Amino acid sequence: MSSSIDGLVPTRFLCLVAHLIVTIMIFWVRDYNVKASLASGYTQEEYTAKDTELIIGLSVALGLFALEFIGFFGGISMFMHSQGLISIAAHCSAAVALTYFLFEQWDIGRYWWVFAFCSCVPGVLEIVVWIAVLGLKRGF
Repeated sequence: MSSSIDGLVPTRFLCLVAHLIVTIMIFWVRDYNVKASLASGYTQEEYTAKDTELIIGLSVALGLFALEFIGFFGGISMFMHSQGLISIAAHCSAAVALTYFLFEQWDIGRYWWVFAFCSCVPGVLEIVVWIAVLGLKRGF
């Protein structure tokens, strides 16, 4: 195995952790992004609806993190290079994009794009890997 392949496992772990940390930080300070998503004369109901929308998105992302960490630490997908590369690209991109989301106080609509491409894609692929490895007894 070459040294570039050996670096996939720690790189994947660090990207997953970076994305997780930024997601948790958004939970703590989501008020700013919720207010950035509303018009200047918003009502409490509008604020609550946007806040709930963001909480749901962040909660689902945390659930997908749990799936990925279980698969990673359980050894199901730790050494699958294709899954590792996709996970690295998605979570690294998410960490950078969500950092901008956090500091630039982006609209919540932008969060859903990051969520779709950087949380759902690797999460769904992790489930596919689980099915292939555990259900079909097949490795990649």
